[in-house]
Amino acid sequence: MTSNKYVLNWIDEMAAMTKPDKIVWIDGSEEQADRLRDEACKTGEMIKLNEEKLPGCYLHRTAVNDVARVEDRTFICTPTKEEAGNINNWIAPDEMYARLKKLYTGSMKGKTMYVIPYSMSVIGSPFAKYGIELTDSIYVVLNMLIMTRVGTKVMEALGDSPDYVKGLHATADCDPENRYIVQFPQDNTIMSVNSAYGGNVLLGKKCFALRIASYLGRKENWMAEHMLILGVTYPDGSKHYVTAAFPSACGKTNLAMLIPPKQYLEKGYKIETVGDDIAWLRIGQDGRLWAVNPENGFFGVAPGTNEKSNPNALASTRKDTIFTNVCHNLDDNTVWWEGLNDNPPHNAINWKGEKWDYTKYDKADKINTSGAHPNSRFTAKAENCPCLSDEFYKGAGVPVEAIIFGGRRAKTAPLVYQSTSWQNGTFVGSIMASETTAAAAGAIGVVRRDPMAMRPFVGYNMGDYWAHWLKMGNLIPNPPKIFHVNWFRTDAEGHFIWPGFGDNMRVLMWILGRCEGKYDADLSPIGYLPKAEDINIEGLNGITRDTIRELLTIDKQSWLDDVAHIREFYAFVGQAVPHALYDELDALEARLKN
Repeated sequence: MTSNKYVLNWIDEMAAMTKPDKIVWIDGSEEQADRLRDEACKTGEMIKLNEEKLPGCYLHRTAVNDVARVEDRTFICTPTKEEAGNINNWIAPDEMYARLKKLYTGSMKGKTMYVIPYSMSVIGSPFAKYGIELTDSIYVVLNMLIMTRVGTKVMEALGDSPDYVKGLHATADCDPENRYIVQFPQDNTIMSVNSAYGGNVLLGKKCFALRIASYLGRKENWMAEHMLILGVTYPDGSKHYVTAAFPSACGKTNLAMLIPPKQYLEKGYKIETVGDDIAWLRIGQDGRLWAVNPENGFFGVAPGTNEKSNPNALASTRKDTIFTNVCHNLDDNTVWWEGLNDNPPHNAINWKGEKWDYTKYDKADKINTSGAHPNSRFTAKAENCPCLSDEFYKGAGVPVEAIIFGGRRAKTAPLVYQSTSWQNGTFVGSIMASETTAAAAGAIGVVRRDPMAMRPFVGYNMGDYWAHWLKMGNLIPNPPKIFHVNWFRTDAEGHFIWPGFGDNMRVLMWILGRCEGKYDADLSPIGYLPKAEDINIEGLNGITRDTIRELLTIDKQSWLDDVAHIREFYAFVGQAVPHALYDELDALEARLKN
């Protein structure tokens, strides 16, 4: 498939270490993919589902000890610990390479090594970056065929260049004590061993698209961010794009695939999804920031996805999808998960491969009693999403008018506010946080800082990452405006005040109105707040202007308490925190006290 000596020499070296019985190049053809699907079904690695109800769909189960990303086994290996920073786990590269070599040696004996050439973003586009993943797992191959652009065209685009990201994955024994997901940013290398769970082994996803890409972006003056990309088409046909970063369980996918409220649909507004998870951002020739989704599919959480919460995501899974660790309905050979509907199957196999009794389900012990694992997944083609934007296919990116940060705060953050500048907006992103919501996850209300929703995904020191944000603000002639939202404010009884879901469009329209200069705003100690009358509440039951005013109030004591927590967090991040962010923090505290 190639004469590229850099690629061939590296494959030879990895094969000599892992010792596969044979090597197969993945060419991206449907014929080869069909053969691999058949083989995976014969070995039991995958189960073919009902062709009439779920055409082209398959079920896969991972080992029960291998069901999620493992942050404590994920490493950034840079020459010095300071380069990786305190947020990341670090081991010196030489020591890590030696440790991994022992685990990889002979790990593919009796197996096939699959060579997957893949592109992040449209092949040949200005945003495109290329990678090659070596794996012993057909499951990985079939997922990468959905999540990225794979095949001979990638090698043609790469040509004889050494500029590609190397990725080696070996399932080995799935031993959690020897599980490693390792990024070597200076070497453009990712190594994963003893896992077969998608988030740890689909090396184009978080490993390349965020950890390695964030490092490359800093070096090359662009940005790799954990952000959705959303387009709003107005009745006059004009299109407006935003990106948004949210920690987990904060409504990111629902916003990416939002269905507008009836009042907006009837006027002709449309929402289009460009991306649900990752955005690469570059400065365009027009001086604006342009965003592209480097992925080709969705790797979504199944539980909670249903016709009400996210009909577009559900529709994306109805064909050509790989389901992982969901419940298998034996009566009609389909799949089910908690939150899909109120009709759990009576004759089913759970995510562990055991006979499942739906009557024994206990919300306090989901892992052991649920039909689907709480982190069960679907890998679905983006092209099957009903609201996918045409811009997704072009690879040129879309111009970003607003960047939206969000968190889950019961009292502190208002429904929406706007930063006063790019520097202030970087500060707002750096203090992003969510509160724990269930006793199973620890004490309720504990604040976890997740700056820019990138805490697990920055490929270098978090302080240097913030400095890169500040630098980009100086490089972008016409930067987007930066906002913060919080859909999760609660009343005295702990009930959510704002309805969320599709009604979040009402906040989105205020944000875009601010970008257009359509609305005035009130300057508060934390930033610009909407005037209550500028948030459209037409058709909202139980929401009045007074409700909006309540959602926009600033509890100064809560914020002052938060300032103390932010200082602790900055101290933990360490000496690389830019002085400009401390200046922003000091100024915030002074405004609150005054």
